[in-house]
Amino acid sequence: MLDRVDVHCVWVSSAVLELLPSPFPDVPGGDVIRNPGPGVFCDNAMDVVMQYWPKPSKERRIEFLRTAERSLNSVGLVGIHDAGVISENLDIYRELTDSRDWKLRIYAMVECKKRNTFCGDDVTIFKNDRGMLHMRGVKLFADGALGSWGSAMIEPYSDKPSTTGSLLVNASTLNQLALDWSLAGYQVNIHAIGDLANRYAIDAFESAYAQLCPDQPADLCQARHRFRIEHAQIIHPADQIRMFDMGIIPSIQPTHATSDMAYAEDRLGERRTKEEAYRMRSLLPLNLTLGSDFPVEPPNPFEGIFAAITRKSPKTGLGKDGSENGWHAQEALDLQQALRGFTIGPARAAFLEGKAGILKEGAFADWIVLDNRLEDISSDEIRHVRVRQTWVGGQLAYERRAEEPGEIKEEL
Repeated sequence: MLDRVDVHCVWVSSAVLELLPSPFPDVPGGDVIRNPGPGVFCDNAMDVVMQYWPKPSKERRIEFLRTAERSLNSVGLVGIHDAGVISENLDIYRELTDSRDWKLRIYAMVECKKRNTFCGDDVTIFKNDRGMLHMRGVKLFADGALGSWGSAMIEPYSDKPSTTGSLLVNASTLNQLALDWSLAGYQVNIHAIGDLANRYAIDAFESAYAQLCPDQPADLCQARHRFRIEHAQIIHPADQIRMFDMGIIPSIQPTHATSDMAYAEDRLGERRTKEEAYRMRSLLPLNLTLGSDFPVEPPNPFEGIFAAITRKSPKTGLGKDGSENGWHAQEALDLQQALRGFTIGPARAAFLEGKAGILKEGAFADWIVLDNRLEDISSDEIRHVRVRQTWVGGQLAYERRAEEPGEIKEEL
């Protein structure tokens, strides 16, 4: 089995196909690619084949996580938001983060084994004594991905007018899930890429507000519950206004814009791209929370900062089709706005303001050391920034050491 880079489609072998029913039925909220032949399953259709995916042992998963910890520390990350953790992996996180040698803070969002359900009896809100693990979020999924035409759109795709994408859950179920998880004390985070999916997410939050805080305006209710939309990638102008009215947090990955710019306008057309897609500056007042969506995109935050301030690819340093101009650069951030998006924004989005994303008395003792101040180098140099040291909880987590002139040894 091979999964697509966005993890919204999987391509299986003929051996797996022989284990599946034939003909394979249509799946609500899923897509089965049948032409030129079977083998590719997208979104909810993946659930049927994923039962055959090899399951790594606990020991192997611990090895994976330790490797990830070292790699993330090496690019200057002191903490992450893990947006979709099943209960058995939460148990591993608990074990690892209790260890004194674990040096990566994790804000975890539970994902039920059966996606888009309530599994509150299987998990519990908690944080460990070291402040390395906080679990109080849940991840729900409204739609698929743009690259596979799975993002749920109000109008058909410009380059595939036969489809409007895939809704992975109906509106009434999403509304009920948002309410049920909120009543159980969890922060609700909804994956939404297409403009219809974002509308459904906003509708679900608005519906929940009415029952959670019947005597309060939505923005005050939001301050307590901090509902988030993960990706918030394509949002109808009317729904952008609704997000502002409610204060919904957009959790955005700047490198999605630069990775998608080669085909996004073909998918969406000129109007939707200009008015709806890949907003950043337009959403800045909404506690803009920036990240990478790793492993879909590289985790290096300096590549994300570069993409945010230039709207160019961190791989090439160029815009769409090799242009020197940033793609829809009117949505670019300045350096300080991007830094806040990668520090203070995620801290507040995880209920950790005053502790994470900031250096002050009483906060976590987390910081990194670079070769140069970001303010003193060109925007193009930011994508090549290397980290000298990463400190987490006052302990050295990573150091890059020069052994001889011109030779760099990385110690993780």
